[in-house]
Amino acid sequence: MAINTINPTTGETVKTFDELTSAQLEAKLQLAATTFQTYRHTSFADRARSMTRAAEILESEKQEFGRLMTIEMGKPVKAAISEAEKCALVCRYYAENAQQHLADQVVETNAKRSYVHFQPLGPVLAVMPWNFPFWQVFRFAAPALMAGNVGLLKHASNVPQCALAIEEIFRRAGFPEGAFQTLLIGSDKVEDILKDARVVAATLTGSEPAGSSVASIAGKAIKKTVLELGGSDPFIVMPSANLAEAVTTAVKARTINNGQSCIAAKRFIVAAEIYNDFEQRFVEQMKALRVGDPLNEETDIGPLATSQILTDLDEQVKRAVAEGARVLSGGKRLDRPGNFYEPTVLVDINPSGPVSCEEIFGPVAMLFRVNDIDEAIRLANATPFGLGSAAWTNDRGEQHRFIEELEAGSVFINGMVASDPRLPFGGVKHSGYGRELAEFGIREFVNIKTVWIGESKAATEDTE
Repeated sequence: MAINTINPTTGETVKTFDELTSAQLEAKLQLAATTFQTYRHTSFADRARSMTRAAEILESEKQEFGRLMTIEMGKPVKAAISEAEKCALVCRYYAENAQQHLADQVVETNAKRSYVHFQPLGPVLAVMPWNFPFWQVFRFAAPALMAGNVGLLKHASNVPQCALAIEEIFRRAGFPEGAFQTLLIGSDKVEDILKDARVVAATLTGSEPAGSSVASIAGKAIKKTVLELGGSDPFIVMPSANLAEAVTTAVKARTINNGQSCIAAKRFIVAAEIYNDFEQRFVEQMKALRVGDPLNEETDIGPLATSQILTDLDEQVKRAVAEGARVLSGGKRLDRPGNFYEPTVLVDINPSGPVSCEEIFGPVAMLFRVNDIDEAIRLANATPFGLGSAAWTNDRGEQHRFIEELEAGSVFINGMVASDPRLPFGGVKHSGYGRELAEFGIREFVNIKTVWIGESKAATEDTE
């Protein structure tokens, strides 16, 4: 399988990498297993020093890391630099909080002493996507390494330089050789790695089919998995909302990362009372976005990551139009080198058509008009996905209903869905299971061990 850096702005192949041979892969798996046996016994203080150093490297070299991300997958360079900064944030969060999150929890029982004890599991395989090539990895690696596990990264094949750069960051930070390794391999090698007894668990961020495959293989081997899959996130706007703020946030929420984000808002569900005003403002702001070279700091929208993603997006829009949708802006790929697609707004979408609830990966927004909150909630939940959701309302009763009734792993009221190291992140339904980040994330890949110590009389010698 080809492992290449192909600049999505130009289509140029920048660098090509050889896939690991079977012998090289075996050596890395054995190194991970061997390293774990010693690394698991390191102190939280030692791990925290190295994790803090990783944060310092990310912060001091964020410009270089940002440029690397942009060249490999096309996100605007300002956003890429911000991604490096966010990775430093998650490193610092776990350096400062891991010991507390994994401290013994005393539970009063009939025992002399009983408590919950957390222990690392071993080498964990991370199958990661290209869209946030640093953040997705660090939000797994920081808690995993601080818990005493070791990491094996199978990154997306279009971001190999990002994958190698991350491995180098952890090496430079002082983690032992083998604590975090990048595996330059194709997807066809994942099954054998999952079946390998030395690999104890896996986490995947990616497509629904990829998640289903990893879960199936790992399940047969009785191995723990965490899956963060796709989303078709609703963004609901009710009459009491601050409309100007909602529109500006809606445009950002749809186009962040060139629209290639699992938690990007994709379906905009707007109350009929304010719909026309919202539509007009939203279309105006989408048309005003600057599309171009992502290395230019003035650019809002760069190219899509691959030519296949561009083709898939174009076909989705065409299917929506064939089912009755109207294009208010955009609606086509740009006639220029690179994987560029116009910021697009679709209305009059058939709510029973498949496109209406699919994941759309690109700068394409779908607008829906609803008559009341009941219809808004029904439409929001009418998708197999359940990752994030946003609702804009200043009515306390409506806020409560959205919190209770939206089928998603997160509900943001009057704000944009985003991941935060301090809060758990994950989905329900076909968006996956398990959680990343906060104390919930670091406890996904540990043995939650019950310890029960009873009272026992001392043995006495037979003096007769």
